[in-house]
Amino acid sequence: MSLRHALLGLLAEGPASGYDLLGTFRTSLSHVWPATQSQIYTELTKLDAAGLTRVADEGPRGRKTYEITEAGRDELRHWLLEVPPSGYRRNDNLLRVFLLGAVDTAEAGAYLRREAEAARRKHAELQAVERDTDWDEGGLSVYGRLTLEWGKRITLLQAEWAAWAEQEIEAARTSG
Repeated sequence: MSLRHALLGLLAEGPASGYDLLGTFRTSLSHVWPATQSQIYTELTKLDAAGLTRVADEGPRGRKTYEITEAGRDELRHWLLEVPPSGYRRNDNLLRVFLLGAVDTAEAGAYLRREAEAARRKHAELQAVERDTDWDEGGLSVYGRLTLEWGKRITLLQAEWAAWAEQEIEAARTSG
């Protein structure tokens, strides 16, 4: 995924300023694709220059409201439906697990306990987002809930897996 496509997707829901888009990132997308203010504004400038968005309105202090163009909708549709996702090609957590044999089993177990706890904390954060979000029937809410549910399920899986992996290390230590 790219910031470009995230912004096009948000603008497909309706015109928004960079400030509005930043707010949406902070309250929802930051859990799956974080972006800073400078990244968002830089990308909006690039999208505008590429003809994928246009400035729909300019307000006080130079505040610009952007809207997606037909070319932008075409690009978003192409990316959504025709470009295969890259998947999980790099995962530094799993790389660390693969290399845990380089430390003693107590340290490996402690690492996995920390991973399980981090997953439980993230799960609790996502539950709070679900509870504190004012959901409606709009597209961002419908698909946002689907994304949130994936996050909740994956964090539970990560916590369970880390606890299992710690037990596996302990079992290998005591049998060997």
